[in-house]
Amino acid sequence: MPAPLGATVEIDRETAGTLPAEVIGFKGGQTLVVPLCESYGVRPGDRVRLSRTSQWVKVGPGLLGRVIDAFGNPLDGRPAPLAPDRAELYRAAVPPLKRVTIVTPLSTGVRAIDALLTCGRGQRMGIFSGSGVGKSVLLGMMARYTSADVIVVGLVGERGREVREFLERDLGPQGLARSVVVVAASDEPSPVRVRAANTATAVAEYFRDQGKDVLLLMDSLTRYALALREIGLAAGEPPATRAFPPSVFASLPKLVERAGRAAQGSITAFYSVLVEADDIHDPIGDCVRGLIDGHTWLSRKLANRVHWPAVDVLESISRLMPAVTDREHQAAAAALRQVMASYREHEDLISIGAYRRGNPLVDLSIDAQDEINAFLRQAIEERSSVEAGRQALLQMTSRWTARLSAPPLKDAK
Repeated sequence: MPAPLGATVEIDRETAGTLPAEVIGFKGGQTLVVPLCESYGVRPGDRVRLSRTSQWVKVGPGLLGRVIDAFGNPLDGRPAPLAPDRAELYRAAVPPLKRVTIVTPLSTGVRAIDALLTCGRGQRMGIFSGSGVGKSVLLGMMARYTSADVIVVGLVGERGREVREFLERDLGPQGLARSVVVVAASDEPSPVRVRAANTATAVAEYFRDQGKDVLLLMDSLTRYALALREIGLAAGEPPATRAFPPSVFASLPKLVERAGRAAQGSITAFYSVLVEADDIHDPIGDCVRGLIDGHTWLSRKLANRVHWPAVDVLESISRLMPAVTDREHQAAAAALRQVMASYREHEDLISIGAYRRGNPLVDLSIDAQDEINAFLRQAIEERSSVEAGRQALLQMTSRWTARLSAPPLKDAK
């Protein structure tokens, strides 16, 4: 029986037992497969038999508090979780006209995001950064402090050393208790890493269909794209933009569109994107930014100043913030952005002492720097919420009203 694309097959090795593999394409009348584990011992002529034509994962309430691999097997040393149901691994997204309008905010527990980049239940956001800028810590804070009912964490292509550190240090027992963590380390075959991203999404869809508000944290979408590139090139696809074959850019929207709000429940998704050389305009970053509903940029410059979380507010946006916040909140956020933008525009003159006071807005931006930085900084153990962030933002900006409304002096530099 011919094996369809995406099917699982088993290769009978003479000396090393059965090897699972996945069908990735066809060429010259032959079926191309990629092993799902170490391929040592495979020889020409080994027998290949079809194992499974469809891809699914076992799901159920018993997954909460568990760490599983891309196939749903436990990685935490505990017995297999109670998972009586099945979820399709490659499920179609909710049709556009069946999506429910997003009107309710979801608290992430991070003040800079909740106050200035407010997210709605069912929104899809990106976290863009280079390596070592605090991305994992930020995701861990969200998992611990969010107002969502269920958290699903997909660690796709993560360094093996950092998996346990994320679980114990960043996520902690409090976050893990209501989370499902799906892990595929960086040394696992590319189909396993691709499957892990889809497994995490399928688990999130299961809990959403139960009427839950789910927070999906995927780290990272870039490593998912790199795994897709390996598969595409192995299947004979021609490389396109920076060696990424066209199938990569076709697969990304299929994954992220599965998140969102449905008639019952929602999936609010945060996808981390590792950018090359801190360049937000790399191919994967450009593609993802056009697919999602906003992005958060983590700045290495802020991280070097020990400013945590290193959220660059002026380089970030939440497209649904106007739909989930009131006008007073929006006005306060706009005022803060205005003050921050004014300081950044004149920062070079201010740093060398060449600025002469007289422009009310620039003067305010200088005087308020310490207050703004204190507002945007947040300790790892500090919890926040949308309402707490809103109140702190209103209190701060209300004191600036008179100075913001004053016209600038013409001779101010």
